[in-house]
Amino acid sequence: MSAPSSTNTMDAAPQATEHTFTTWDGTELFYRAWLPAKPASRALFLFHRGHEHSGRFCDVVQELGLEDTAVFAWDARGHGRSPGKRGAAPSFAAIVKDVDCFIRTLAKEHGIPLANVIVLGHSVGAVAVATWVHDYAPLIRAMVLITPALRVKLYVPLAIPGLRLMQKVRGSGRAFVKSYVKSTMLTHDRDEARRYDEDPLIARSIAVNILLDLFDTSTRLLADAAAIRLPTLLLTAGKSDWVVRLDAQQKFFERLGSPIKRLQTFDGMYHDILHEAERGKVIEVLRVFLTEMFEHPPPAAPLLDADSRGYTKEEYDRLRQPLSPFSPARWWYAAQRLVLQTAGKLSEGIRLGWQSGFDSGQSLDYIYENRPRGRLLVGKWADRAYLDAIGWRGIRQRKENLQKLLREAMERTRSDGRAVRLLDIAAGYGRYVLETVAAAGEGVVESVLLRDNTPSNLAAAQKLAAELRLPQVQLAPGDAFDEESLATLEPAPNVTIVSGLYELFPDNSQVLASLRGIARAMKNGGLLIYTGQPWHPQLEMIARVLTNREGKPWIMRRRTQQELDDLVRAAGFEKVGMEIDPWGIFTVSLARIGNAP
Repeated sequence: MSAPSSTNTMDAAPQATEHTFTTWDGTELFYRAWLPAKPASRALFLFHRGHEHSGRFCDVVQELGLEDTAVFAWDARGHGRSPGKRGAAPSFAAIVKDVDCFIRTLAKEHGIPLANVIVLGHSVGAVAVATWVHDYAPLIRAMVLITPALRVKLYVPLAIPGLRLMQKVRGSGRAFVKSYVKSTMLTHDRDEARRYDEDPLIARSIAVNILLDLFDTSTRLLADAAAIRLPTLLLTAGKSDWVVRLDAQQKFFERLGSPIKRLQTFDGMYHDILHEAERGKVIEVLRVFLTEMFEHPPPAAPLLDADSRGYTKEEYDRLRQPLSPFSPARWWYAAQRLVLQTAGKLSEGIRLGWQSGFDSGQSLDYIYENRPRGRLLVGKWADRAYLDAIGWRGIRQRKENLQKLLREAMERTRSDGRAVRLLDIAAGYGRYVLETVAAAGEGVVESVLLRDNTPSNLAAAQKLAAELRLPQVQLAPGDAFDEESLATLEPAPNVTIVSGLYELFPDNSQVLASLRGIARAMKNGGLLIYTGQPWHPQLEMIARVLTNREGKPWIMRRRTQQELDDLVRAAGFEKVGMEIDPWGIFTVSLARIGNAP
């Protein structure tokens, strides 16, 4: 981190200081900090709207007047004094990952527990904050969303299809559009409008890929807002907002799963309610909520019983029920199933799915290989389309993320002066583990134990281990949910992997027994890598059309990331890192064992 330098923001203390931090991909991002005279035990993180930068919060921080609170505000990549093309980023998911890195880096550096952190986002920044809370399930205090850009008002007909075409023609990250938003559409205050117009750090353009990612991510948030249980304050500008749609904000609020949630609409104000003529009303509402959340933290109950009640249980029960004979959806899914069971079998991947189950180790290995095959040209074409389905793309990204965290776990273990002893409790073909071990080189990993309950999977893993010349690999049949058999493994593992397993079983008691067995087998400091599926856009199609390895309908109960993390925490682990694909489907997390209960 750079040394701070003073900035003349406003006359009252504390003044902002300027810094940079290194985000996940090595980029140095700029931020401002307002630090009290004494070290703070709580923090507020601010995220600006699209086109803007952290300097736009200087007056807001001054007017809030939060004592004993550290305040941080960044310049998102491509904005303000942070590097990158103006208005651009690799993806919206990259911005969300920046959010995670920013908050965790600064909280750790200043000794502030995440439980004492509140986040505030404005417009596009509000969507980034809400996505972070949804996807990463951080254990923070609360969040504030100000005029969130869940649906941007695009006045051009067929704007989204047109933008998708533009991106396809020009390539991702190469197409830009200029904002139609004028300062007078943001605020009634003429002085504030002039400040906006004269600010050289405000970017007037935005990359098309970010606009499209924003739309797609917001669609997911609107559909799955019930997964968010964090205390939330949502402030809107009402129908007078020229920039974003009020109905999307209201729908999001109605669906929020937060036990504590508040919505306040400032009718007559424009989009930038923080700089409106009567912004004092907004500041007061903010101050009251922030003070209350900091001084009276609400209790948070873990979601250990979400398999017996709650919205994902209701969703699961609905998927298990047949659709009405008069439902068009029933006939649509029946038609899909018929096509896949007949002409679809020209595709090798689809044929294999019907034969072994679409969730089998054999199918999964085929997806990893990602080489289209089939009978006749049409079969190969259909196989390519099958392999490019959003879920399978997510699976391949999950493999990359898993291998990344596995390498990190191995490095952490070796840096602690311990030999690496790997365990995968339901390995399937074990490709992701064996390839990573082989790439690490000889002597890095002392032992590898791959367990599975399917003999054909173990045979395939044994063959692959031989091909990769890994003599330290052992294979054994085993029940991944048998606590005692896991707890008594020898040699005791210090890196354990659970990939693609818990997603297939709805019962939390099974998952908790498995996690407790792993925790009992591992000493303090041991690392757990676990995957989750908090979201899937094709969940109903999978349930109504495809079959699992037992030949039954492939019906899955989703676990939100918070539920999954709560189960892991209940077994004695603490999450220390996480990766997620750009579509928010599959997560891979890294946790460290403390004193197991």
